[in-house]
Amino acid sequence: MQSLILVLHMLFSLCLITLVLMQHGKGADAGASFGGGASNTMFGSQGTTPFLVKLTALVAGLFIATSLILGYMAYRAEPVSAPVADTYENALDSVASEQTTPLTEQEKK
Repeated sequence: MQSLILVLHMLFSLCLITLVLMQHGKGADAGASFGGGASNTMFGSQGTTPFLVKLTALVAGLFIATSLILGYMAYRAEPVSAPVADTYENALDSVASEQTTPLTEQEKK
């Protein structure tokens, strides 16, 4: 389940980036008011702005939802012990036990 949500999260992020890059800035419409010919477009004089704004808001909402779901799933997941950490702890225990044993008189010489 987590893998599916992660894949959706990545797709939403790519769609969100694409949608933001496709939109015009605020200053881009200044040329249309001086006869730039934007009134002859397929989507009307405003272009695709209202459609892209609504679609961006929808994808942004889905992105935030998947972010929250993934965060919750990570919070609820059981901690996984790494084999390297277990080996390291065992090595420390063996070194500690060797250091705490007193030396005999022969080992001191």
